[in-house]
Amino acid sequence: MQAGFKGVFDCIKAFSETDFTDDLKQFDVPTLILHGDADQIVPIGASAMLSSKLVKDSTLKIYPGAPHGMCSTLKDQVNTDLLSFLKG
Repeated sequence: MQAGFKGVFDCIKAFSETDFTDDLKQFDVPTLILHGDADQIVPIGASAMLSSKLVKDSTLKIYPGAPHGMCSTLKDQVNTDLLSFLKG
């Protein structure tokens, strides 16, 4: 809400038109992928499900009913899962 309209538009354009497939295949560290299955901004099938297959040694955690803004709406659960992942 504090970003300029042009910057927000350019960011969305860049993310929606950039293919990160080759980048994801090069990850070489354990990676946690979090996604809500009710995200109406970034569809889970076109993002987290594909990413988890491309990133070696990745862990996919799906939050049932969670929206795009789950880091705000479910911050306690997200933080708990992040800490648990980092502790191994």
